Amino acid sequence: MTEKSVKTTLQTIDERVAKMMNKHLLTGLGLGIVQDGKVIFAKGYGLANLASKEPLTADTTFRIASISKTFTAIAVMQLWEKKLFNLDDSINTHLRSYKIEHNDPDAPPVTIRQVLTHTSGVGELRDNKDLFKALVLKQYGTRYKPDDALPTLAEYYSGVLRPDVYPEKKWAYANNAYATLGQLVADLSGQSFASYMLEHVFEPLGMFKTDFDFSERVRHNLAQGYENVKGRLESAEHTIFPGQAAGTTYSSVNEMCLYLKALMNGGTNEHGTVLQPETLKMMMTPHFQPDEHLAGMGLGFHLENEDGHWSAWHGGAVPGFNSSLWVSPDDKLGLIVWSNTATRAIYSFGENLLRSLIGLEDFDSRLPKPGVIGMPHIWPRLVGVYQPYKGINSNLRNYLTYGGEMEVYIKDNSLMAKSLTGAWKDGVKLYPIANGNPYNFEYVSDGKRACLAFKENNLGEVDRLEISSLTWFTFYKVPPVRSLRNVLKAAGLAGATLGLWALSRAMKKPTRKSKCCCANLFCSCKSRRKK
Repeated sequence: MTEKSVKTTLQTIDERVAKMMNKHLLTGLGLGIVQDGKVIFAKGYGLANLASKEPLTADTTFRIASISKTFTAIAVMQLWEKKLFNLDDSINTHLRSYKIEHNDPDAPPVTIRQVLTHTSGVGELRDNKDLFKALVLKQYGTRYKPDDALPTLAEYYSGVLRPDVYPEKKWAYANNAYATLGQLVADLSGQSFASYMLEHVFEPLGMFKTDFDFSERVRHNLAQGYENVKGRLESAEHTIFPGQAAGTTYSSVNEMCLYLKALMNGGTNEHGTVLQPETLKMMMTPHFQPDEHLAGMGLGFHLENEDGHWSAWHGGAVPGFNSSLWVSPDDKLGLIVWSNTATRAIYSFGENLLRSLIGLEDFDSRLPKPGVIGMPHIWPRLVGVYQPYKGINSNLRNYLTYGGEMEVYIKDNSLMAKSLTGAWKDGVKLYPIANGNPYNFEYVSDGKRACLAFKENNLGEVDRLEISSLTWFTFYKVPPVRSLRNVLKAAGLAGATLGLWALSRAMKKPTRKSKCCCANLFCSCKSRRKK
């Protein structure tokens, strides 16, 4: 980082924001930047509410969604500092209200560390009933209004939360698992989760206008969320999930800047301390990282290598809102950016803004990397069809993002990859990123980077593909006969053949002796049957 890069970024920030808001049709955007313990930028753009024309400011309350998970992880680690548990303990040892149990009684127990790193095997949704609603009816779980009486998590999960697969078989984002960390905090502390967070996390940092509950602290200044529906902004309904620890925090730019100060200063800001520096450092160290070229997962924080500058981040999404928090402790830089119009582009916008502050190039100008020589002689080893490990619930994001399949092939002297559905369905070009490492590639589109790493098994065969693009996906090579693309093609061909057969049958008439000489298919004269 240089002072010049920070100064240059601040000089162009309004232009960047305007471009972002115009491109994605955003109602409003909030942005805060902290450098070396000082707030150097805090501003709101656009409107907090279209109907009232209320301007959005740095004090406007937002729903920060899954950034809440970082607060939850801090609460868990506070209790770890008190030696109330070990990270590799079974979480069931310390849960009193309900359990996380696989249907298979021989399954390994789920540990607290695995829940913190999203490797517990718990899937996207609560159960198969919710999964059916999501896939068929586009209803993602049961939602409640903020003033509803919420069920306890023991009631919500009917006493048990079922993992989809064994722990550590895959990385799978799990809101329900993080909701259970909130129950762990409550069971170990003897307080309700929300009251514990006020007393032990928010208030020690001076965050008196932040809350997991929709309380008087936050409800009077809340922005209205919007969805962009075919170019029209429509108000999003304010609903919540009973598992508060996974994502119900309300806060503002100014409040979150206090949090950024603590994250880049070992857990302490001018108001107080929430963690010891060694603990926070451990949380921002990879506990899951399938390849050194890929991103890593700490305890509650996603970790990205920004060309040698490690950053911790988390995003959040609820109807009408998207949020993104980035912090680079070694560079003493952090930022919070969010919008009250839902768009996932807020994540890459935040990352590229952090890179600009550090003095790094935007991703859009990154590829191809100068001086890197491709090694096409090994590409045939990489070619093939790749699919995720079993588990429908834990693969839901994979299906929604890539259709559950990736095909790697060679075309026009380039290594290509295409997904079954999604942004890669027409094929993208993979670029080598380092001489001497022929298994690592990158792809960049619209300011977003995807890192790819092909991996070998014990026999030296390339058998899987790891992808990190602000989240992780693992694909395993399968025989071409198992390709979903080929199955769908075959099903389409079979359907077309059956349709033609049925049509031909319908067009044929039984042979009858008739005085009718009409050859027209639609002739209306009646045949005279032979007696």
